Amino acid sequence: MTFTVGVIGGGQLARMMVPPAIALGLSIRVLAENEGSSADIAATAVGDYRNVEDVLRFARGVDVVTFDHEHVPQPVLRALVDAGVVVRPGPDALQFAQDKILMRRRLSELGMPVPVWAAVSSAEQLDAFIAENGGAAVVKTPRGGYDGKGVRVVRSGAEAADWFEAVGELLAEELVDFRRELAQSVARRPSGEIVAWPVVESVQRDGVCAEVIAPAPRSAGRLADVAESVAVAIAEGLDVTGVLAVEMFETTDDRLLINELAMRPHNSGHWTIEGSTTSQFEQHLRAVLDLPLGATGGREPWTVMVNVLGGPAGESLDARFVSAMAEHPMVKLHGYGKESRPGRKVGHVTVAGDDLDDLVYQARAAAAHLAD
Repeated sequence: MTFTVGVIGGGQLARMMVPPAIALGLSIRVLAENEGSSADIAATAVGDYRNVEDVLRFARGVDVVTFDHEHVPQPVLRALVDAGVVVRPGPDALQFAQDKILMRRRLSELGMPVPVWAAVSSAEQLDAFIAENGGAAVVKTPRGGYDGKGVRVVRSGAEAADWFEAVGELLAEELVDFRRELAQSVARRPSGEIVAWPVVESVQRDGVCAEVIAPAPRSAGRLADVAESVAVAIAEGLDVTGVLAVEMFETTDDRLLINELAMRPHNSGHWTIEGSTTSQFEQHLRAVLDLPLGATGGREPWTVMVNVLGGPAGESLDARFVSAMAEHPMVKLHGYGKESRPGRKVGHVTVAGDDLDDLVYQARAAAAHLAD
């Protein structure tokens, strides 16, 4: 196929779009933030995604622009659309992934299950919310937070005083009593076709996704049906094109509540590279080009993905990769071309099969070779 996809952002998500683009016969271009980015193998330009001229220059000659992250400002996105560039997902959808208050407001309008929430502009308003919701609240900065950044659990408005001063309006949410965290990914193309992968269980450590089990244990039946129906309704209600990941809480009283949204391939979907008939990266490319979508079933009964987080600062992981390959030949290793640093996502490992306990052991052990 002769289509050309332009990806804004040079991170590992853009990097992982390259193999399926090659397999599909597509051309792929990446606008990286700097030289030596994770996706430098496909980086055809270096520029500032916040600069209209840089982005418009990059977008010339591509069939569609999509994203490695959601941080491109709305005025830049609107300028692309005004210039006749096809942008997927479009700015009207992306605004809800960029601003958590807008997202909560729109999901509430759509009747989606969300935690109790309020937009608060002062410590006094936050104190009132806390008093009405059990003496604690989760406070989030509306824009820019990810991997645990921009999120606090507070028990008084004074604990967010610095954020009020720096940001102004904040999102306050009830502190949800949850049993586990789940993630449901779907993909939707402009013509309306939509497909869903199995719902997965994600294990978070320090606000960062550490492990994913696909499908989520004990999810067959009603839970899987509800998770899929919620994600499909959001994709349609927000007019999302491409991959949409919906992170959810499974509460102790057996409800599902929406936590976060991502309108792009997502960490909770990396398992699909080896574990699904169609990976989230191939599917995203198909969807934004309005091509028929691929099947989403699992190749094996279970797939386990473990993130490789950090390692000693500045150390090359080459020797560690060799060791992990030798010790765990059934595990698939993915490196992101990043310099090692404690807590940083520098890769992930995946293994699939029919013995879940063994798969968890193998994936954790392989990841430990790389990061411990």
